[in-house]
Amino acid sequence: MDISTRVIKRILIGRPLATDEAPHQTISKTVGLAVFASDALSSVAYAPGEILLVLLAGGLLSTWIALPIAVAITVMLVILTVSYRQTIFAYPSGGGAYIVARDNIGEAPAQVAGAALLTDYILTVAVSITSGWENVAATFPAIRPYQTALSAATIVFMTIINLRGVKESGRLFAAPTYFFIGMLFVTMVTAAFRYASGSLPVIQHAAETMEALRNSAQSLSLLLVLRAFSSGCTALTGVEAISNGIQAFKEPKSRNAATTMLAMSALIAVNFIGIVFFAGKMNVLPQFEVLADGHIIGDSAVLPYMTQALFGGESIFHWMLVVATMLILMMAANTSYADFPRLSSLLAGDGFLPRQLTFKGSRLTFSWGIVGLALASIALVIIFQGSTSALIPLYAIGVFLSFAISQAGMVVRWRKTSTLKPGEERQEEHSLLRYDKHWRIKMAINAVGAVMAFIVMIVFAVTKFAQGAWITVILIPTLVLIFFRIHHHYKGVALALSLSDRKLRPHRHDMLTIVMVDDVHVGTVQMVDFAMSEGNPWMAVHFDDNPIKTAKIKSKWNERMSDSGHDLTLVPCPYRNLSETAVEFVQSKLAQHPDRFVHVVMGQLVMDTWGAQALHANTNVSFYLALQSMERVAITNVTYQIHKPEPEPDAPLVAVPAVPVAAATAAAIPTQAAPAGATGP
Repeated sequence: MDISTRVIKRILIGRPLATDEAPHQTISKTVGLAVFASDALSSVAYAPGEILLVLLAGGLLSTWIALPIAVAITVMLVILTVSYRQTIFAYPSGGGAYIVARDNIGEAPAQVAGAALLTDYILTVAVSITSGWENVAATFPAIRPYQTALSAATIVFMTIINLRGVKESGRLFAAPTYFFIGMLFVTMVTAAFRYASGSLPVIQHAAETMEALRNSAQSLSLLLVLRAFSSGCTALTGVEAISNGIQAFKEPKSRNAATTMLAMSALIAVNFIGIVFFAGKMNVLPQFEVLADGHIIGDSAVLPYMTQALFGGESIFHWMLVVATMLILMMAANTSYADFPRLSSLLAGDGFLPRQLTFKGSRLTFSWGIVGLALASIALVIIFQGSTSALIPLYAIGVFLSFAISQAGMVVRWRKTSTLKPGEERQEEHSLLRYDKHWRIKMAINAVGAVMAFIVMIVFAVTKFAQGAWITVILIPTLVLIFFRIHHHYKGVALALSLSDRKLRPHRHDMLTIVMVDDVHVGTVQMVDFAMSEGNPWMAVHFDDNPIKTAKIKSKWNERMSDSGHDLTLVPCPYRNLSETAVEFVQSKLAQHPDRFVHVVMGQLVMDTWGAQALHANTNVSFYLALQSMERVAITNVTYQIHKPEPEPDAPLVAVPAVPVAAATAAAIPTQAAPAGATGP
């Protein structure tokens, strides 16, 4: 990495953090509410609109049932909150539904929960940010054509901020979260006061709007009510986030996490019920359009129209709430940035995702997970053209599937608890199991939560199937299959590397070093120096794919490398298939001595910029890929750095000798980073 790249990285991401600084990166309850609850809190900005948008298909009069639906959803919120608080204390190491299922139900349900949660987190980023720009577009219709591009750019920005670390991103995003909470408080108090005083404004809709609703009106069927209920249940998304990220909190972690969850749920319940209630009293409707077939489409923004009526379209309070709503919806994505990398690292640690996801970056974040989340979310935003309503049908199935699995796992856990005697403890894989005299009550709560979550998931899958939910129904099992394929691969590799059933002992082997010569220059001398320093027999080899060039190289070798005491061996390559010829030549040397190792040494010119590096052949990669699968073969790149002179801009390139860098590896166990470079200038 050149200096300019390092400087840019330091500016964007910040200084590297030492491993022992990790305890100082934990967060307080105040910051934790902003980090882990922003997703759940933001849902009150679009969930009421989603309910009303579905009910409008039954005409304006059908919207009266929005409040009973909101009350039912709030009851479910209470049950889930109590259930997840129990999970937080039972599993203080975090991991949520994945760890609960793995500890109590089995590997397959755990992977289903993991796939559902990872899908949910990706959709959370896409839905929250597109919803944020939809709310802005409700006030500034001119930006509607640019919503997709603006959403993608926002994801990139949030990715950079989160790469700086949970603590720093949490502090930055805490202000918008509390700004939104404050503006909701002002809005609800104002609406309550005007309702009590009889001055609550009622919006009168245009005649064209009323006519469109009459033309599209269906009967208020059970299916319509269930569709509205399932859409409104998006208000519950993000409730589980705190249980997944307990380790991010300061000590005492479980108590701080549980307190934060209680505060979050109280805020959701009060504001969700309040928005639905006052929207009904004020006759507030989301922006919608009736299609030719009678179906209704639109966005889920309700709050901007409510504050327009309460405060006036030009009021500072209206504009403040528009900005606060946009910010909280976008900040909701931060919950996924906090949880997705942690969960994916757990799955990777268990061997169900690539191991790279367990690596922490310079800022003690799971950088691979953060970047992967961003790429997947941007892809969804582009595919669905920045539409929240198009993304919502994909959204809640995974959420409620993970709810159901988590609660079912806790039921099994309380059943295990019932087998213990008072004061008895038993260590489980991820937690300590203790006797609890209230296990029956707690098991009943979790059982109710599991049943309700499962029912909502089925309702959502059925009512939203044709609108896009079928994608999630297919995607989650597909992800689980991929997880198990990855796990099977890692188990196979572990078995192949195991020494438990083998009587293998290290011993010395004969070694032949082959120096691959593409040309004779200063870098070639360095390769030969490296080969001679090993003290093993060596030979210099050139693959003759161009007789004219080969004659020149042979002449230069005889003239300049005679002190090496070795002739240049020429290997015919009439068809210019260099990699295949190299493999055949090495195989011939291995066959001469069945117990021999062959060490292939290649030269690599390293330029000071990526652009300059791309101008060179970089044939090392093809040789490496061809030779790495051969047993008893090790490959080393001897690098030679080329730097531009600073004082004279027009001066030719000069080579500066450098210490050889040997990236040797036995072919049976490939290196983590494949070499890339050139065997010649």
